[in-house]
Amino acid sequence: MSRRRHGRKHYHKGRRKKKSIGRIITNIILIVALVVFAVSAFQLGMIGKGYLSGRSEYDKVRKLAITQNDSNSTDNNGDGEPETDGFSVDFSKLLEINADTIGWIRFPKEPSQINYPVVQGKNNSEYLKKTFSANENTLGTIFLNVDNNKDFSDRNTLIFGHRMKDGSMFRHLQDYEEKSFWEQNPYFYIYTVDGRILKYHIYSAGQVLDTSDSYQTAFESDEAYQSFLDMTKSTALYDTGVEVTTQSQIVTLSTCTSASDNHRFVVRGVKEEETQQ
Repeated sequence: MSRRRHGRKHYHKGRRKKKSIGRIITNIILIVALVVFAVSAFQLGMIGKGYLSGRSEYDKVRKLAITQNDSNSTDNNGDGEPETDGFSVDFSKLLEINADTIGWIRFPKEPSQINYPVVQGKNNSEYLKKTFSANENTLGTIFLNVDNNKDFSDRNTLIFGHRMKDGSMFRHLQDYEEKSFWEQNPYFYIYTVDGRILKYHIYSAGQVLDTSDSYQTAFESDEAYQSFLDMTKSTALYDTGVEVTTQSQIVTLSTCTSASDNHRFVVRGVKEEETQQ
């Protein structure tokens, strides 16, 4: 009997020890999970705060520099697009904030969220995480390729912007994946520091690699440029029927995609008209 009791004691002690170890492991897992949750919640909160502060900053910039009077809207060529809609930019105020200001880009209908100042930095990294007012923020700033001319006179001008999850910056360029969206929103405008309004007719949209010839800005001949234009049309998601020739000047708007770090989504517009503010 004594041996049995002795054995039972060891058995129960062993079970209690295993239960104790199990509780410790469970508690450790719970603590680790809570720490991970807390860190994730903090990171999400910081991201949300960054989005909020970035959007707030750009809202202030718009209120400071933009004037719009819809009663001045006119459609002089019958294409459904107002030649002037009372939208004007006070570049003197923008230049006081940022001397790198070279223009303003906007989509008058949709995606109307794209309504931002454009800068040109010392390189193509400077404004990736720096806002127009020089604050550190993942929204960054819409910027002109460092190798392009500030007056948008190149055959292919490149403008870059982030694809932000909150819908800001160039996130809604990907709406042009659908031809039906393009049919309703085929134009965008660039306003320049010297008072010009450049109207662009979107003729091509699609996904490319970051090593694509889409980012070529200089062409040694008309033949080389024509080959480039043919490529931009043949790789487009759909045919817009918009004509481009070697006399055309285009702007390529570029943003990241969810496909991979090496893919980009581009929207290309050909300059159709130039007026003065």
